[in-house]
Amino acid sequence: MDDLAGFLRTRRSRVDPAAVGIPTDSRRRVEGLRREEVAHLSGVSVDYYVRLEQGRATQPSEQVLDALARVLGLDETERGHLYRLSRQRRRAKVPGGRVRPELLRILALVADAPAMIMNHRLDVLAENRLAGLLYGRSTPGLNIARHIFLEETERGLYVDWEKCTLDVVGHLRLAAGKYPEDPRLASLIGELAMGSERFRRLWARADVRARTHGRKTYRHPLVGLLELHQENFALPDESGMELLVLSAAPGSPAEDGLRLLASLDAESDDAHPTVNAQVRE
Repeated sequence: MDDLAGFLRTRRSRVDPAAVGIPTDSRRRVEGLRREEVAHLSGVSVDYYVRLEQGRATQPSEQVLDALARVLGLDETERGHLYRLSRQRRRAKVPGGRVRPELLRILALVADAPAMIMNHRLDVLAENRLAGLLYGRSTPGLNIARHIFLEETERGLYVDWEKCTLDVVGHLRLAAGKYPEDPRLASLIGELAMGSERFRRLWARADVRARTHGRKTYRHPLVGLLELHQENFALPDESGMELLVLSAAPGSPAEDGLRLLASLDAESDDAHPTVNAQVRE
């Protein structure tokens, strides 16, 4: 699904030659750096670098990867992705989808903020009550990438839809590098590419993004705008899962909005379990 050669080509095309001391003129037709320029700056032979971009070279050493990361100006997320792609012969086992009961208990303790547990494919595996109210549906079984690209588009729940699409594609790129033999991930990517022109364009850029934290604004049909802070907690058990919590700043309109959202559903509490979970994939 993802490969070292393609990643190197896209990163090379984005480096400004002037930034690495290479003079340019109007006759230059290459976008970014030439292969021989990357090779020279990285201290490897042109032939070896060409073989890397053609997928014919053996696994590069750490010294070569460090040099390439420096020349290509990779950030920490991209550097980690580069290392994973170079070691793809050591296949990571595709994690399962079961959520431990202890995690569900923790999820139930998050009462005043929407919270979900998701896997590396962005499938929602479990939710608390407020997450279901935010999305207006039970989310276990929902795939966030499919929801954003194929269901919501610009006019839906996500105010900063375009930024959300960048985050989703960057996350899926990382997942594809870590789990290249996951057939369900490959199927999801194929479905998104078939159904969304924007997804195809973003996927071709080969950008990677780590989902850690940041602002997320929702447009809820009942309570209006909710400007929330998203925090992603990777679970430390090699499950590929993460706990996502959306919190509102104290005293903010978003805090009032979440309170109102919870109160609108208060009369039907008995019909809504505190935590909903997908039992198996």
